[in-house]
Amino acid sequence: MNINERLPPSGSEALVDYGHGEFRVVRPGAFVRCAVTGAPIRLEDLRYWSVEWQEAYVSPEAVLLRVRRAGRG
Repeated sequence: MNINERLPPSGSEALVDYGHGEFRVVRPGAFVRCAVTGAPIRLEDLRYWSVEWQEAYVSPEAVLLRVRRAGRG
């Protein structure tokens, strides 16, 4: 099983403060949602986020789409 084959997270959605190079869990939970796709992202799999927009992203492609939608790319 690889990262893309994992079962969806069970439990509640976490509230996270996204910082430069790290994030801090404000309200415990099992996952956050991608701001672009709405897909759940397990906290242990979270790799992409925006400090400025305080949003999580499921993939680099989702980051690029968000930047383009904001007129910055």
